[in-house]
Amino acid sequence: MKKTSTRLADGRELIYYDLRDDAVRDAVDRRPLDPTVTTSEVRRDPLLGDSVAIASHRQGRTYHPPADECPLCPSQGDRLSEIPDSSYDAVVFENRFPSLAGDSGRCEVVCFTSDHKASFADLTEEQARLVLDAWTDRTSELSHLPSVEQVFCFENRGAEIGVTLGHPHGQIYAYPFTTPRTALMLRQVAAHKEATGGENLFDAVLERELAGERVVLEGEHWVAFVPYAAHWPYEVHLYPKRRVPDLLGLDEDARTEFPQVYLELLRRFDRIFGEDQPLTPYISGWHQAPFGALEEFEGVNRDDFALHLELFTIRRTSGKLKFLAGSESGMNVFINDVPPEHAAKRLREVAS
Repeated sequence: MKKTSTRLADGRELIYYDLRDDAVRDAVDRRPLDPTVTTSEVRRDPLLGDSVAIASHRQGRTYHPPADECPLCPSQGDRLSEIPDSSYDAVVFENRFPSLAGDSGRCEVVCFTSDHKASFADLTEEQARLVLDAWTDRTSELSHLPSVEQVFCFENRGAEIGVTLGHPHGQIYAYPFTTPRTALMLRQVAAHKEATGGENLFDAVLERELAGERVVLEGEHWVAFVPYAAHWPYEVHLYPKRRVPDLLGLDEDARTEFPQVYLELLRRFDRIFGEDQPLTPYISGWHQAPFGALEEFEGVNRDDFALHLELFTIRRTSGKLKFLAGSESGMNVFINDVPPEHAAKRLREVAS
């Protein structure tokens, strides 16, 4: 992998990740852009104890542009985009309309491929490995920013999810706090460790799932399963078999096998609902240990956390979506219409 960092016309950072070591990236952003102005502010809810990002400047962000005006495609002739060069393998750049910025963190866009019509599932194993390396590099770089406590690499796919740009891409949020979801996991890890005299909760969960009926696919270094208490109709968790706290901890064997397992998992997701609905909308994201201090989680350190990827779709059956209505949105109590065992069986049935 070759990494080349440059700047866009408004000062934002852009990084090319190339498969070839001889790639030259010297194209200049020719757009007449004014410096980026953001109004991002993080406010803490005194009743719930969580944080909300207030970012009014995002109301003007790009919304469903035609394909020939896609800002994530390479620049061609007089059609100038966020990527100045005429081609690329993978690219990461600072979001022009960030939810988090400055002392409130940072937001980046990750373009998986220059092919506008592709999806992550269409990537080759070599391309998918390049994206994994980019996620890992950005996790490392962002973790050193003084305002960043946790790094979240994720992808939203499909109009049903709310995606406004059709080009295959994901995002990276670098939060200035430990997210509520992660804090809940760390509290459970701490409680389990105390109750069992030191047993790791993630290890216990993985051991139970490996011995059960909800495993979807398994490699030498990774295992994917539908969790016992899945929140979503089709939800899969992908774990490295050797517990590590973040992407930086993966060894070369796990990195090499990841594209094989993950691409197969995504392709199975696209076959869940039949050939008439081949593009399953989904959210996919990496859960990584926070980089900040964990004093509030007594007896827990970063190495107690287990890196894992969560993949789920909001489609509950063919042509029907799972809406977060009263119980889910109002009280955060999920109701799942598909038994996890049935979901796992279906995902095994659609193996390629």
